[in-house]
Amino acid sequence: MIVIENCAVATVDAAGTEYADGHLVVDAGRIVAVGPGHAGRRHRAVRRVDGTGCLVTPGLVNTHHHLYQWATRGLAQDDGLFDWLRTLYPVWARLDADAVAATTAAGLGWLALHGCTTSTDHHYIHPRNAGDLMAAQVAAAAEVGLRFHPCRGSMDLGASQGGLPPDGIVEETEAALVATEEAIDRFHDPADDAMVRVAVAPCSPFSVSGKLMVEAAALARRRGVRLHTHLAETVDEEEYCRRTHGCTPVEYAEQLGWLGPDVWLAHAVHLDDSALDRLASTGTAVAHCPSSNARLGAGTARVRELLDRGVPVGLGVDGPASQEANQLGPELRQALYTARLRGGPGALTVREALALGTIGGARCLGRADQLGSLEVGKLADVALWRLDGLGHAGISDPVAALVLGPPAPLELLLVGGEPVVVGGELRTVDEHELVRRTRRAHRTLTRGARR
Repeated sequence: MIVIENCAVATVDAAGTEYADGHLVVDAGRIVAVGPGHAGRRHRAVRRVDGTGCLVTPGLVNTHHHLYQWATRGLAQDDGLFDWLRTLYPVWARLDADAVAATTAAGLGWLALHGCTTSTDHHYIHPRNAGDLMAAQVAAAAEVGLRFHPCRGSMDLGASQGGLPPDGIVEETEAALVATEEAIDRFHDPADDAMVRVAVAPCSPFSVSGKLMVEAAALARRRGVRLHTHLAETVDEEEYCRRTHGCTPVEYAEQLGWLGPDVWLAHAVHLDDSALDRLASTGTAVAHCPSSNARLGAGTARVRELLDRGVPVGLGVDGPASQEANQLGPELRQALYTARLRGGPGALTVREALALGTIGGARCLGRADQLGSLEVGKLADVALWRLDGLGHAGISDPVAALVLGPPAPLELLLVGGEPVVVGGELRTVDEHELVRRTRRAHRTLTRGARR
C-alpha cells in the first residue's frame, strides 16, 4: 500500500474534482481512496509519500508515437511532411531489431521521466530481414515498465505503385495482414489491467492500398482490437486524396470503414465542418500532436470544435524525428497555445489541456474505465509533480503551474502502483545504458543522412 498525502490533487474525473490539500491511496495496483486532507491511519504496513509542494494527477497518456525515430532526430530540419518522409525513409530502411529495442526503451524512458504512464507506438517500417521488431518493442516496454499500446503498422503502396515510400520498405498486402494478426495472437492482452494491447494500424492513405485498409479494419473488428492511422495531417495529403480518390481524407476513410468508436486518427488537422460532424457522429477519436504539426508546418487542428462536438481528443508527442523534445508534459502547454492561436484566449483552459493528456487519451485507447482519472477502482497510474521550486513560485493554482509553467520535476511515477520514476530518476532501467544504446543505433542508421 502506498499513501500519497499533503499534496494538491487534480482527479480529472467527470466533475473536475480537485483538492488543495488531499491524499491518494494505492493498493494492489489500484486506487482505493482519494480525497481531502490526510489519509488517516491504516491497519497495515504502508509506504507514505509526503507530497508537500506537489500536485498529483493521473499519469499522462500518449496517443501517437513512432519510437524508432528516436535515433534519427534533428534530420530534415526544414522540410514539410512529404519531403521529410522522402529524406528519412531510406534512413529508416536500415532498422533492425536491435535499433528498435534501443529506441523503444529510450523513448519510453524519456516519456516516463516526464509523467507518461501509458504510450502507444505506431510502427509501420518493416525492412526485409530486420528481425522480430514487435517482440523487440514489447520487451523494451516491459523493461521500462510503462503500459504499452503498440500499433502494428504496415505499408503496401510503394513508389512504383504511386505511393510515397520506396518499394524496399513496404510489405505485400497479405503478408502485412498475416503479420498483424500474429502480433495480436502473441501480444494483445484484453484483461482489464493489461500492460500490452495491440492495435491494427496501416500507415496512411498515401502509403497503403484501399484493399489493405479495408481488410485491416475487418481484421481488427473480428479480433476486437482498436484501429489507428494517420489522417488529414497536411494540405498535401488533402490534395493527394482528392487527386487519387476523388474525395477528402475523411470521406475516403469512411468509404473504407475507417470511422467508428473503435478508431482513433492521428493529427486530423485539415477538417472541414462536414468532416468534424462525421467524426462526432461516428464516435471517432483524434490524437492531437500540436508540436509535431508545428515542427512540420502542417497547420493547427480544430481542437475546440472537435471537443464541442463531443469528439474524444487525446495528445500525442508523435515521432522524435518531427518533435525532438518528445515530452508529453510540455505538450499540455503546446496544445493550449495552439488552440488559442487559432481560437483566442477562451479556446482551451488549463484544465481542458490536462484532460486532453489524461482522460482524453484514455478515451482514444478505449480505456477510460481503467485509466485517465484518479478514481477509486481505477488502475494506479499516477504522476506526482513537484511545484515548489523557483520555476513555479508565485503560481497559486497548481494545475496552471503544471500546464503554463516550465516543465515540472517529477517526484514520483507509478504504473499499476509500481514505482517507475522516483525523485526524478528512472528506477527500472539504467539511463546511461539507454544513452549508449541510442548512440549506437544513431550511428548505424544515419550514415550519410542529410541534416
